[in-house]
Amino acid sequence: MPEPMIVAKAIHKTFRTGKIEVHALRGVDLTVESGEMVAIMGPSGCGKTTLLNCLSGLDEFDSGEVWIEGADLRAMGDRKRTAYRARRMGFVFQTYNLLPVITAVENVELPLLVSGSSPGAARRQALDALEQVGLGDRAHHRPAELSGGQRQRVTIARALANTPAIVWADEPTGNLDSKAAQDIIDLMRHLNQTHGQTLVVVTHDPAVAQ
Repeated sequence: MPEPMIVAKAIHKTFRTGKIEVHALRGVDLTVESGEMVAIMGPSGCGKTTLLNCLSGLDEFDSGEVWIEGADLRAMGDRKRTAYRARRMGFVFQTYNLLPVITAVENVELPLLVSGSSPGAARRQALDALEQVGLGDRAHHRPAELSGGQRQRVTIARALANTPAIVWADEPTGNLDSKAAQDIIDLMRHLNQTHGQTLVVVTHDPAVAQ
């Protein structure tokens, strides 16, 4: 049997502000198999985003272990962890995080250029990713010229451009109406089933989790 994609053991995370302590994560254990699509559910403020950030290496945790593709995340230095994220992970956020002054294809190719891809290869990968999410005809539009659902498709294309092993999605439908939200969930399910990528989706919405 192949090893799990994600293994977390006894993850603890505490935020401290002056004399106030908030125990965000209390001994979380989690295993996600390769190719699974998993929803992490709970009300706002319960620690879902904190867990995602700790699992993906965006944030440190106080104690416990996280293994991704058999590699110990905590044993990596900052530079190695950053390079690993750029190479093997994709991120989709509720707020899109698109640069408004550049086009959709330029937003998608930017992380590829930063990670060392040649301009020609980055452009080809970005255009292919936009085709996969149904936005090939909007490649040269800026974010302000796109609907909310289309902007989220651009962020998904950006997350997929480097063909990552894992895609982390934090409330990916939070800013969308119900029709656009369903379209985004259908798209992520299709990409998961077509490419076998592991998806971890944080949501407070039971319909999205279902």
